[in-house]
Amino acid sequence: MTNSFYEATTTVCNQSIQEWQSSGKKIVGYTCSYVPPEIFHAAGILPVRIRGIETEGTDIGDAYFGPFICSFPKCILQLAGKGKYNFLSGVIITPGCDAMRRLDECWRKAGEDYPGIVPPFFYYFDVPHKTLPHGMKWFKEELLTLIAGVEQHFSVTVDTDGLHQAIALYNRGRMLLKELEEIRTRPEVPITGTEAFAVAVAGTVLPRDLYTEQLQQLLEDLKTRPSVSTGKKRILVIGSISDDIQIVELIEKNPTAIVVAENLCFGVRYEGNLVAETGDPVEAMAEGYLGECTCPRMFGKYQERLAILKAKIDAAAIDGVIMQNIRFCDLHGSEHGLLERDLEKAGIPCLKIEREYGPLTDTGRMQMRIQAFLERIST
Repeated sequence: MTNSFYEATTTVCNQSIQEWQSSGKKIVGYTCSYVPPEIFHAAGILPVRIRGIETEGTDIGDAYFGPFICSFPKCILQLAGKGKYNFLSGVIITPGCDAMRRLDECWRKAGEDYPGIVPPFFYYFDVPHKTLPHGMKWFKEELLTLIAGVEQHFSVTVDTDGLHQAIALYNRGRMLLKELEEIRTRPEVPITGTEAFAVAVAGTVLPRDLYTEQLQQLLEDLKTRPSVSTGKKRILVIGSISDDIQIVELIEKNPTAIVVAENLCFGVRYEGNLVAETGDPVEAMAEGYLGECTCPRMFGKYQERLAILKAKIDAAAIDGVIMQNIRFCDLHGSEHGLLERDLEKAGIPCLKIEREYGPLTDTGRMQMRIQAFLERIST
């Protein structure tokens, strides 16, 4: 695995973040893929997706959230309470789900007990649940308000030219990730799912120009790599937010399996479709980040999500689908029942796994279930 991608994926404050901070430049964290990082890039600010890795316990998260809630926001709050995110100059919280919405108020409240953990720019960015015209209008207004807030707080200018340049740069990365996704659909795949997922996650925490350069080099290197997929069952991983490569590693520890596709919040789905590089850039970002989104939080898009999964399954010749969701995840937990029904009816084997987030995952139980599933699809 490329060391820079692995380091960026497995650490909260990676080397690039440290270098950016040492140069005196600002860093803003955001919790959800609905926030366009192009806005911050255009402002000369490093956008970093906030994650919950490196958590060793949830005593702080439990104190503010309680026990019956997704462990992902609890892990984020735990890290914040321990000072792991003190390098951030700003934080953007979005209502990706109700648990993530509560992160806004819990982080603010925890700041009363743990001074210094709430950055100077702490912003709640609202997101509609529908892409009807009034929803798109609302989202565009939210984007304009966010831009104005960034300009005022950081004394920067986010203009049309800067946004167009940022969109073009991010689109370049999106096209390269799509190329990587296509390589993984081939009969002979030269990259493991673990490495490919690390590449995708790294794109959310590295400076975009550096990331694009390294991704381009990786694609060149893959042209001469031997296949690592021969004779293995081809797996698609879907479900709850997952930014930890551990779950893919667990699957690929089995010598008979390789993950050749994902449909996760972190990954190729996060990058989505290209954002228009002409016209009003705010309008383009609204359409690209909300209009094209098929996240389960969006109302009325189940059939569209199912069609996307079936297209991925056909393109990558998938042998089985592993549906993982974090415990108490209402969105994915409920939808997985529907997906399992419809995919199994279509002859596609599925495994549903409920787990805790990332570093809290009970790996032994999961490994046993994965092995049993692989035995099922191998007979």
